[in-house]
Amino acid sequence: MATHFDPGAAAGADSGIFGLPHAPEEAHVVLVPVPFEATTSYGGGTSEGPAAVLQASRQVDLFDVETGRPYERGIALLPESEELRAWNTRAKARAQVVIEAGGVNPSQPELQAAADDVNQLCEKMNDTVYRTTKHWLEQGKRVGAVGGDHSISYGIIQAHAEKYPGMGVLHLDAHADLRNAYEGFTWSHASIMYNVVKRIPGVKSLVQVSVRDMSEEENQVIQDSQGRIRSYFDATLQQRRFDGVPWNRQVDEIISHLPEHVYLSFDIDGLDPVLCPHTGTPVPGGLSFPEAIALLSGVVRSGRTIVGFDLTEVAPDPEGGEWDGNVGARLLYKMIGWMLKSQRA
Repeated sequence: MATHFDPGAAAGADSGIFGLPHAPEEAHVVLVPVPFEATTSYGGGTSEGPAAVLQASRQVDLFDVETGRPYERGIALLPESEELRAWNTRAKARAQVVIEAGGVNPSQPELQAAADDVNQLCEKMNDTVYRTTKHWLEQGKRVGAVGGDHSISYGIIQAHAEKYPGMGVLHLDAHADLRNAYEGFTWSHASIMYNVVKRIPGVKSLVQVSVRDMSEEENQVIQDSQGRIRSYFDATLQQRRFDGVPWNRQVDEIISHLPEHVYLSFDIDGLDPVLCPHTGTPVPGGLSFPEAIALLSGVVRSGRTIVGFDLTEVAPDPEGGEWDGNVGARLLYKMIGWMLKSQRA
């Protein structure tokens, strides 16, 4: 770190993530921005999530009461890829044709052709995120991704599962994301965890928290997983709270189903939508900010190691409000802090 850096000073408008001066090569934590939201079928804007989080991060105080000084290890956000942005623009335009028609239709080959185009562009995005993650992991870095919609998580999870075979994914989300090729899109944001469990054998277990919106078919995927997928539905968690079960005891039970190495995949809509009002598919209910952080700290308390993460579905206010980016940046800093703390234990 530059010797003149003052962690208590105001961050410059053009400074790095959290106002830090680190280059990726000297940082211990490298963040990959993925401005991609091709298959979003409800609210949009998550492709602007990385930029919104970056801007809001400069207002985050760097000393954290729970995790100390995560910034001292070095945190750097890579530049956004213009190629990814171009793919996103093309994929969104082609996806819109399919979404407006209600999905692919065997009698309309032009819809299948559009869906094929989207799937190919998503595969390019997946490969870019995978290769970028793999590169920095090979440099001994800890790597996180900032989306974008939840589809961006596949490549980074794939790279981590290769490095940490047998790892578990702790998945915070309002949705199960276990649909098979939703609306005809193989790599839909609604299919991310279906693809993870079906295509990445290095993922031993998937533990979902705060799910409160899913299809009957998704529930069947959970039932058929023979325990590989465990979903802690929001209604059940809340009912147990009403019955007097302390949140940390629930956290202990949730984490007991995870192996030693844990990857965090956090869709911000797993939180109460009061905290993320402009996310693409908000659902009433969800965790408070302190409950979400207690989930992170519970992983560390258990002695497990957080190996990597992604934060997705942060969508800034189109009117210019900064609340969504603010919450996203603060959750990001907590995720980094607890990840680093878990590796020192």
